[in-house]
Amino acid sequence: MEKIILTGDRPTGRLHIGHYVGSLRRRVELQDSGLFDKIFIMIADAQALTDNADNPEKIRTNIIEVALDYLAAGLDPEKSTLFIQSQVSELTELSFFYQNLVTVARLQRNPTVKAEIQMRGFSETGEDNKAGIPVGFFCYPISQAADITAFRATTVPVGEDQEPMLEQTREIVRKFNATYGPTLVEPEILLPDSAACLRLPGTDGKAKMSKSLGNCIYLSDPAEVVWEKVRGMFTDPGHLQVSDPGKVEGNTVFTYLDAFCRPEHFDKFGDCFHGKKASFDFHSLDEAKAQYRAGGLGDMMLKSFLNAVLNDTLEPIRQRRKQFEKDIPYVREVLRKGSAVAREAAAKTLADVKRAMRIDYFD
Repeated sequence: MEKIILTGDRPTGRLHIGHYVGSLRRRVELQDSGLFDKIFIMIADAQALTDNADNPEKIRTNIIEVALDYLAAGLDPEKSTLFIQSQVSELTELSFFYQNLVTVARLQRNPTVKAEIQMRGFSETGEDNKAGIPVGFFCYPISQAADITAFRATTVPVGEDQEPMLEQTREIVRKFNATYGPTLVEPEILLPDSAACLRLPGTDGKAKMSKSLGNCIYLSDPAEVVWEKVRGMFTDPGHLQVSDPGKVEGNTVFTYLDAFCRPEHFDKFGDCFHGKKASFDFHSLDEAKAQYRAGGLGDMMLKSFLNAVLNDTLEPIRQRRKQFEKDIPYVREVLRKGSAVAREAAAKTLADVKRAMRIDYFD
C-alpha cells in the first residue's frame, strides 16, 4: 500500500504560527523526508463556506493568502499536490454517500464539533438571538472523511484538537467496508512530535490561537508587528517584580520558547539577557527556566529573546513570501494544476465506491 498524506487548512485568513508549529512545519519535514509516496495539501474553501456562506469574497481572497503561506513555508509543488477543495467535485458526492452511515446523535457527540459550535456562537435551537447551526457546518466531519478517504490517505498530520474528527473518519471507513466490502483505507493520525506544538496558546494566554480572537502572530507579520505582539504577551501575573520567583507552567512566553527555541539561539541572541541591572549567560532553555523560577529574570528580557527567536524563524518565510507575491499567476497555476491532479485521484476512489455500492449502472 502506498503511504499517502492528506492535510490542509480553511482559507479564512492568513496562517499564523500556531498553524506553523501545529502542522505546517511538520508537513514540510514530511514532504522532504522521502518517506511518503504522495502528499496532498488541501485549501478547504468548501468547508470554510459552511460558516461563511454570506461572505464568499473573504474565502476567495484568502485562498491566495494561504497558498502564499504554504509556498513561503517550504511546501514544494514538485513534491506535494496543493489543491482547492471546491474544485474536486467528487468530494461532495462522497460526502453525500457517507451521510447515510452517520447518525445525528453521533455528530452531536463529536467534541470538536461541539467546541467549534460554541466558539462561533451558534445556537442549537436558533434561539437567544443567535444564528442556528448551518447543516453544512454540522456535517463537516463527514465532509472531512470524504476528503481523507478520496485520496486513500494513510496518514493525517493534524493537531490534537482534530483527533475526534479523525476517529469519526475511521468509523465511517469501517462502516462502509463492513456494509459494502473492503474499499476505503483507514487513516492514522500523526500528532506534532513536541508537546509544546500540540496547541500553541494565543498571545493573550487563552487556550487557542485564533484569528477570530485576535490573538495571533501571523507568518507574514513584519518584524515590528511581531515585537508589538510579543511585548504585550501574557506571562505570570504573580511575577510583579523582577526579583519575584516566577511560574514557567502556563507562561505563554515559555510555551512559545518551547516550540521555537533551539540551542544555537542562546549563542546567537545571548545579548538579550544582558542589562544594566542583571546579566545572564544562558546556554539552554532549562537554565533560563530555572533562573525565572528562582527570581531575578525579568519578563522583558525573556520577551526580547523570544522576539529574536521568532523573527529568526519567520524572516526566511517572509522573504520567500515577498518573492511569490510578485508572481500571483504562478501561484494560481500551482493551484489549478494541483486541483486537476487531486480530482483525478478522487475520481478513482469515487468509482470504487460506486462499484462497491452497486450504483455503477452503466459501467
